[in-house]
Amino acid sequence: MSKPELKSQCKVAGGTLSFYKHHSVTCNAEMGFSLFLPPDLSGDPPPLLYWLSGLTCTEENFMAKAGAQKEAARLGMAIVAPDTSPRGLKLPGEHDSWDFGSGAGFYVNATQKPWADHYRCYDYITDELPGILGEHFPVDVTRAGISGHSMGGHGALMIALRNPDAYRSVSAFAPICAPSLCPWGEKAFGNYLGSDAKTWAAYDTCALLESASACLPMLVDQGLDDPFLLEQLKPEQLIKVCAEKGHKLNLRMQPGYDHSYYFIASFIDDHLAHHHKYLRRN
Repeated sequence: MSKPELKSQCKVAGGTLSFYKHHSVTCNAEMGFSLFLPPDLSGDPPPLLYWLSGLTCTEENFMAKAGAQKEAARLGMAIVAPDTSPRGLKLPGEHDSWDFGSGAGFYVNATQKPWADHYRCYDYITDELPGILGEHFPVDVTRAGISGHSMGGHGALMIALRNPDAYRSVSAFAPICAPSLCPWGEKAFGNYLGSDAKTWAAYDTCALLESASACLPMLVDQGLDDPFLLEQLKPEQLIKVCAEKGHKLNLRMQPGYDHSYYFIASFIDDHLAHHHKYLRRN
């Protein structure tokens, strides 16, 4: 794999924040990601946290707004934040709405035209990106956790469930818990995966939990003043299936908090501590 092209770089919290672009073989399109490396790289490569962002976001939002770098530097943790979809394709309908197409890949492998040739974000996150990071950057991809927000929270929980040996920890902020049962998910899954709802279950956290024999302990934060709480996010579905199947879930309903990055910034240190607990060497 060729090394990604460096777009920009700056120092933050003693570490280094870099932004890269590259041609993705998986998506057959340009993809971007940001990477924070902690200050001390003299010993073993640091563990890696994947951050998956939500609708309309790019690889920049989390790094600019969450305020995660100071605590990640203290813990000796690297963070990678990929873009939320391929870019620059000019597919019909790609830019018509904010909750589908550009900026809204939903972390699935599309099977429907015209999306199937490019919108393969699941394979990109789980296969191509780890390969690039492991080959070209001083990070330990074998000690990895995954987290995200909203659409990215859905992606983090779903990917961790489908790849239990690839990640040691998982968390989410305001995840879309049951995308098959909400308007955002129905729109994305219907267009990317087709009208047969049976095929959607492979990318639905609650559906996956129904048949999962085990799963990583989940930390989830949800704001009670989130305007999308009832119609789109449905944490009650996650609570229900975890209770029925005996899965470990720490879901914290946070009074007064909304869906914004102010909410994420308020609790990001707790999530980093959660991941560090599982990512540190024994």
